[in-house]
Amino acid sequence: MDLRTMTFVVVGFTFVIYIAIAIKARAGTTAEFYVAGKGVHPVLNGMATGADWMSAASFISMAGLIAFKGYDASVYLMGWTGGYVLLAMLLAPYLRKYGKFTVPEFIGDRFYSKSARGVAVLCLIVASLTYVIGQMKGVGVAFSRFLEVPFETGVYVGMAIVFVYAVLGGMKGITYTQIAQYCVLIFAYTVPAVFISMQLTGNPIPQLGLGGSLENGVALLDKLDQICIDLGFTAYTTQKGSTLNMFLLTLSLMIGTAGLPHVIARFFTVPRVRDARSSAGWALVFIAILYTTAPGVGAMARLNLMQTIQTGAIGTADGNLKYSDAPAWFSNWEKTGLLKFEDKNGDGRIQYYGSGLDDKAAGFGWKGNEMVKVDRDMMVLANPEIARLPNWVIALVAAGGIAAALSTAAGLLLAISSSISHDLLKGIFIPNISESNELMAGRISMAGAILVAGLLGLHPPGFAAQVVALAFGLAASSIFPALMMGIFNRSMNKAGAISGMLAGLFSTLIYIFWFKGWFFVQGTAMAPDDAAHWLLGISPGSFGAIGALINFVVAYVVSKMTPPPPAKIQEMVDHIRVPSGSSGPVSDH
Repeated sequence: MDLRTMTFVVVGFTFVIYIAIAIKARAGTTAEFYVAGKGVHPVLNGMATGADWMSAASFISMAGLIAFKGYDASVYLMGWTGGYVLLAMLLAPYLRKYGKFTVPEFIGDRFYSKSARGVAVLCLIVASLTYVIGQMKGVGVAFSRFLEVPFETGVYVGMAIVFVYAVLGGMKGITYTQIAQYCVLIFAYTVPAVFISMQLTGNPIPQLGLGGSLENGVALLDKLDQICIDLGFTAYTTQKGSTLNMFLLTLSLMIGTAGLPHVIARFFTVPRVRDARSSAGWALVFIAILYTTAPGVGAMARLNLMQTIQTGAIGTADGNLKYSDAPAWFSNWEKTGLLKFEDKNGDGRIQYYGSGLDDKAAGFGWKGNEMVKVDRDMMVLANPEIARLPNWVIALVAAGGIAAALSTAAGLLLAISSSISHDLLKGIFIPNISESNELMAGRISMAGAILVAGLLGLHPPGFAAQVVALAFGLAASSIFPALMMGIFNRSMNKAGAISGMLAGLFSTLIYIFWFKGWFFVQGTAMAPDDAAHWLLGISPGSFGAIGALINFVVAYVVSKMTPPPPAKIQEMVDHIRVPSGSSGPVSDH
C-alpha cells in the first residue's frame, strides 16, 4: 500500500475513534461540558492531561528544535516538565478544593470583584489563543505533507475535526477523546524512535541509544559534534545562547505551565482533592515517556539529515549529494514549502553548511548554503522517511502529530469557550441565564474560537514551539502570579490583583509585539529574532518571567496603598489552604 493511501487509512481510523467517543460522551449538562461531571479517575485524568499537554509543540516541534539547537533546546524539556511540579504542589489541590469550574471564576471570587474576573478572562483568552495558533500550525504541517494538500487546507480540516468532537462533547467528550489521543501519539512517537535507535546504535531504547555508540564504535553525540563542526556549525552539545536568557526561558516555561488555564481545568474534573495531586503525578509519568525520548529523536534526526546530504569528504567533487539523486522524502517535503533548495553555484549538488565554513566554502567554489529553508517543524515527521522506515510507521507518525495538535487545541478552545459562556455571560452579564442557554452559549463561543484560532494559525509568527513559548510567557506574567497570591497571600486585595495582572500581561505583550510584530510589519533591517537588539539579551519567549516579576511587584505595591480584603475573603483563603478534608470528597460551594 502506498504512503498516501496508508496515511488516509490510519489517520481516518483515528478520526472515526475520536468522533465516536465524542458522540457517546456527549455533554448534557454544564457540569459535564465544563468539568466532565467531576467523575474522571485520576489515572485516566493523568493520561488525558498528558495528551492535553503534549501538543504540536511537544510532538512535532520540540525535537525539531533539539535537532538544530542541541544543548540550548534543553530549556524546553526542563521548563515544560518542571512546571508540573509547581502545578502539583502549589496550585492543583487548592483549586480543586475550592471546587468551581474555571480559573477566572476562582479569581473573581477570591478577589471579590467581577472586574478581576473579567481581567482574568482577558488574560486567559490572549494566552490560549496564542497557544492554539501553534497547534493549528502543527495540524497544517502534518496534513500538508502526508495527505498531500496545501498547508491552508490542512488547517481547515483540523478546524472541522475539532469542531465536531469539542463542540459536541465539551470537557466530558474531550477527556475521553484525549485518552485515545494519548495512546495514539505516544505509540506514534516511540515506535519510530525505537526503529531509528536500533538502526544507528543497535539499542532499542532511544534514551540509551542517545548516549550509545554507532557501529564503528564512535559515540553518537561525538559523531554528531564532529559533523556539525566539519560543516561549519557549532558543536551540537555546546551552549550557544546566553545563560541569563536560558534561565529566564526555563523559568517562564515553568511558571507558564502552572498558570495555563486549560491544564489547570483538568484538575477540576476529578472527584476529590487528593485525586488532583495524584492526577498530576500520573500526568508526569505519561509525559516523561515522550519527553525523555525527544532528545534522542532530535539528535538522531539531525545526524541522519546531515549524513544524507553530506555523502563524502568536505570539498570533494562527490562530497555533496546530487540534487538529481536526492531521495523521495526530499522532493516530498519541498512540495510543502517547509524545505527549500537553491542551486546557487549551478553544480547540481546540495551544499549544506554553517557560517563557520564560509571561508573554506568560497575556496570550494560554493556560493552559499543552498538549503535555504529547513523548517524545524518538519523534522519529527520527516525523520521516519529519512531513515527509510516502513510506510505504516510514517503514517503512524502523521496520525500521532495530528492527535497531539488536536488534543491540545480542544482543551484550549474549551478554556476559551467556558471563560466566555460561564465567566462573562453567566458570571458578569447574564447571571440568571438558564443552564440550557449557557450550554448553548458555550458551544457557540467554542465554534467562534475555533474559527478565530484557525485563521490566526494560517500565519503563525514562528515555529510551533516558539509560538507556544510566547503563550507560556503570557500565562506566566498574568495568571500564575494572581493564582499564587490568591492562595498564599491572604492580604492581597482586588486592586492589587487587577493592577498586577494588567501590568504583567501588557508589559509582556508589548515586548513580544516589539520584536515579533512591529519590526516584522515595518520591514526594518532588524530581524524579529535578532538577539543583539533584545533587552539584556532576553528573548520574547523568555520575557514572561520578567512580566511575572512586574505583576508581583505592582500587585504588592498597589495592595499596600489600598484597603485590605474583607474578613470573609481572608477566612476563605485560610480555608482553601487547610489540609483537612483532602482525604475525602469536598463539597462544591
